[in-house]
Amino acid sequence: MSTLPTAESIAAEWLRNGRRVVGATLVERIGSAPLDPGAQMLVDDRGNIEGSVTGGCVEAALVEEAQRILAGGNPRVVTYGVSDEEAAGVGLMCGGTVRVFVHEHGNDGLAALEAVAGARGADEPVALATLLDGDRAGAKMSILSERVVGGLGLTELLDHSVERDARGQLDEGISRIRRYGVRGHLMGSELAVYIQAFSTQPRMVIFGAIDFSAEMAKVASEIGYRVTICDARAPFVDSPRFSRAAEVVVDWPDRYLEGQALGPRDVVLVFTHDPKFDEPALIAALATDAGYVGALGSRQTQARRFERLREAGLDSKSIARIHAPCGLDVGARTPPETVVSILAEVIAVRTGRGGEPLQETSGAIHPEGATETGGATPADGF
Repeated sequence: MSTLPTAESIAAEWLRNGRRVVGATLVERIGSAPLDPGAQMLVDDRGNIEGSVTGGCVEAALVEEAQRILAGGNPRVVTYGVSDEEAAGVGLMCGGTVRVFVHEHGNDGLAALEAVAGARGADEPVALATLLDGDRAGAKMSILSERVVGGLGLTELLDHSVERDARGQLDEGISRIRRYGVRGHLMGSELAVYIQAFSTQPRMVIFGAIDFSAEMAKVASEIGYRVTICDARAPFVDSPRFSRAAEVVVDWPDRYLEGQALGPRDVVLVFTHDPKFDEPALIAALATDAGYVGALGSRQTQARRFERLREAGLDSKSIARIHAPCGLDVGARTPPETVVSILAEVIAVRTGRGGEPLQETSGAIHPEGATETGGATPADGF
């Protein structure tokens, strides 16, 4: 379960405390920008500011926009691009264009915000739909697995269409702007709705209770992974350093993984350094759909390990899924440095990148299009 504050939980708390709250949500990015769509910033009528949508480029301008809203202005989507005179003034120098929806959170949307905050805190999938156009701009509805909270307040057909699309986006883990006809028909473009999908947190299962595991759990949980450390040796996992940032399980790796459903966003790391644990863990991990399977060890250790896996019946294609030695070659030596190296490779594999220095690559740093979201991600801007 996530314990990190989210934009929805903070906005709901401020509203319950009687504050007026303006939200700014990055709903579209074209070209390069520091944060992905879904990043949020909050401004209240007492001068408090939380979050960010571009890491500092346009935040000052958005505070002014929030003041306009608090003074009675209408909600609107504001656009900042590097070629715009306004954008140059606020310092958006990344080369891209961002579109940010700025509106006041009303008490009529409090239930929807609370539903999203509760679902995210419990690590349950949820989508938040926000109307961007018309007199009801800013209206919200949250779509959970078995219920819908709130509504956009225009037509039942619109709410039904948005709910259906939101459930589809939850399955994909994708957030995007959808367009509908004036009464909510799918064939039309008069109404824009931003649907932000919050999938469950990706999982990271670490086998072996060692220093590297404690460091990995600490950092991986901060970037949104739900971490489990599993070791069959009960005395090894007794230290509180493991349970501070991870669920701790005493079990054999192959038996533990038998009951786990892992998918492309999930990670399995084998840190046990013992063949009687390593091989069963890797064989069981390869039987799942985990997107990244990695193992620590020297190159000689990996060569011997791979030979044993072949003798156990694994084919070359299966063995090729294992990242070993895991991590990028950055010269890491200490456990914290090694964790950075491994997580860098995990991210590169997930995003399909090569892990080269950015100065030696070309093209967009952030690909355009819909954004995958899930769990406690930096896209929140918090």
